[in-house]
Amino acid sequence: MLKTSDSSSRCTPGRGVRSDRIWSACRSLSGLLVVVCASAQPSVGFPPPPYDGSRAPQVALIDRHMHQAWRQSDLEPSPAASDRKWCRRVHLDVIGRIPTVAELNAFLDDRSADKKARLVAKLLGETDERYAGEYASHWATVWTNILIGRTGGTGDDSLTSRAGMHTYLREQFRRNAPYDRLVRELITATGATRPQDEGFNGATNFLVTKLADDAVQATAKTAQIFLGLQVQCTQCHNHPFNDWKQNQFWELNAFFRQARALRRFEGGNRAVSAELIDQDFAGESNEPAEADVFFEMRNGLVKVAYPAFVDGTSLVDLHGAELGNSGYVSDVNRRQELGKLLIESRWLDKAIVNRMWAHFLGYGFTKPPDDMGPHNPPSHPELLDALGSEFRASGFDLKQLIRWIALSEPYALASRTTRHNESDDPTIGARPQFSRFYLRPMQAEQLYESLLVATRADRVDSETSEAQIETRRRWLSQFTRAFGTDDGGETTTFNGTIPQTLMMMNGELVRKATELEPGNLLYDVLSNSKMSDREQIEHLYLAALSRPPTRDEIGQANKLVALRGGNRAEALADVFWALLNSNEFILIH
Repeated sequence: MLKTSDSSSRCTPGRGVRSDRIWSACRSLSGLLVVVCASAQPSVGFPPPPYDGSRAPQVALIDRHMHQAWRQSDLEPSPAASDRKWCRRVHLDVIGRIPTVAELNAFLDDRSADKKARLVAKLLGETDERYAGEYASHWATVWTNILIGRTGGTGDDSLTSRAGMHTYLREQFRRNAPYDRLVRELITATGATRPQDEGFNGATNFLVTKLADDAVQATAKTAQIFLGLQVQCTQCHNHPFNDWKQNQFWELNAFFRQARALRRFEGGNRAVSAELIDQDFAGESNEPAEADVFFEMRNGLVKVAYPAFVDGTSLVDLHGAELGNSGYVSDVNRRQELGKLLIESRWLDKAIVNRMWAHFLGYGFTKPPDDMGPHNPPSHPELLDALGSEFRASGFDLKQLIRWIALSEPYALASRTTRHNESDDPTIGARPQFSRFYLRPMQAEQLYESLLVATRADRVDSETSEAQIETRRRWLSQFTRAFGTDDGGETTTFNGTIPQTLMMMNGELVRKATELEPGNLLYDVLSNSKMSDREQIEHLYLAALSRPPTRDEIGQANKLVALRGGNRAEALADVFWALLNSNEFILIH
C-alpha cells in the first residue's frame, strides 16, 4: 500500500491519477505552488574559491580576460552560483540532462577542493565509463542538429540518414576524435549514408543532400558551420553589410563540383539512400583541364570562378597553373584540398570556440555565433583569439575546450542581476559581457532527457529500444519548425506558447510521471515507508529542481493536502506536476 497521511485516502498501486484531477488541481493551486515555482529567484551564491594554481592555465586565461573586460565596462560580476545550481547546469550542458538526486547529493557531499574539475572529468567519461556513452550521445545529437538540422533525415523521401549521421558522430565523440579530423572527414567523406548499407560512412550525411542546385547549400553550410562565415547572401550579389564578395562564394563553391550523390533504390523507383562519390568535373564550358564555374553579377555580366579559399589561396597557388584548375580527380581532388585549407585556417579554431562558448554561456562572442565576418566584430576579440590558439595547440581536443569553459568563472556565476551589472543585458541588444549567467530555456532534447531523469517515466512501460526511439522522435517533433529559407534554416524553440504549454501539461511523459504506476519516481516516493511527509516533498523538489523546497513551499504543499481532503498521494502528484511545468524546471539557470 502507498503511504498517505490518512487511511481513507490510500491509493492502490497501479491506479493512475486522472488528468482531469490534475486540471482541477491546477485551478485549485490558484497562485500557490505554480506561482512559487515559476517565479523562484536564484539564491545568492558564494564567492568563487581563490585560484590555487591547480586549475588549467587556460581557465585562468579566461578569468583574467573577463576580469579585465568587467573593469573596462565598469561592471561587477554577480556572486558565484550555489553548488546545486552549478551542478545542475553542468550536467545539462555536458551530458544533456539534469542530475539525479543521487548524483546531486554525491557532488554536494564531496569536500575536495577540486570537486568541480572532478565532476567535469566524470561527465566527460574520463574517470567514469558510465558517463562516456551519455557524453557521446548528447554531443552526437547536438552536432547532428548543427550539420543536418532537426528535420534532416526525418522525411520518408530523404536521402539523409539521421541514424547514420548520429551513429558516426557518437563514435567520434566516444573516442574523442580531434576536431580537425572530424571536420576533414565530414568535408571529404565518400560512401553510403545508411548504417545497413554496404560501404557505410555516416560522415557522408553532412553533404549528401546539399549538392543539388550546384552545391549552393554545401558552400553556405560549410562556411557557416566550420568557419563562422555567413556567405549565403553573396551567391547572388555583393552584400552591402558583409565584406565577403560574390566571387568568393563561387570560388569556394568550385571545391564541391566533383562531388556527386548517387541515389540507391529499393523496391522499384523509390530512392531510400545515397552514396557520395568524387567524379571528374568537366566545368561549365566542358573543358575538364580548366573546369570553370560561371556566375552572373547583378548587372548581367557573367564571370568565371576557379577553386580558391576564403583567404584567397587558390589551387593554382598550391599545384601550379597546369593542374590547379583541373576537374580531373586524378589531378586534384578538390574536396581533399578544401579539407586541408579548412584545417589550416584560423577561422576554424575561432569558429568552434565561439560556438562552444555560446553553448555553455548562452551567447557567443558574436551574435549569432556563426556570423564572424569583419562586419560583426566579437565582443572579446583577444580572448577569442587566445582560446582559439590554445585549442589548436591542444590538438583540437574538444574535451579540453569543454573543460576550460565549464570550469571558468563566468560559467560559475549566478544568474541573478545586481545593481552593479544590470546594464549587462543581451536581451535588449547590449553586447554580452558575461558578468552573470544568462537564463535560457533547455533545448528540446535536454528537456526530454531531463523529464525522464526527474520522473523515471520511461520505466513504466516495457517498450523495446526501437519503440523508445520512436517515442522520443515523436515527442521532439512537436518543437521543430522548418521555415525553408534559402540556407535551409530551421528553428526549435520552447518558449511557452500555448501548444507547448498544453503539451507539457497533458503530454504523455508528464502524464506517466504523475500517475501512481510502479517504476516511476512518484510511486517509489509514496511507497517508501522510511520517508517522512516532509522528506517525500523534499525528494520531489530535489528530483525536479535540484534543490530542497523552501519553508513557504512546504507550507503550500501541506495546504494542497488539505484541499485534497487529506489525500496525500493525489496532493503530491499535483505538486510534482506543478514542478515539472514550472519555469524553474525548464530554464537553465
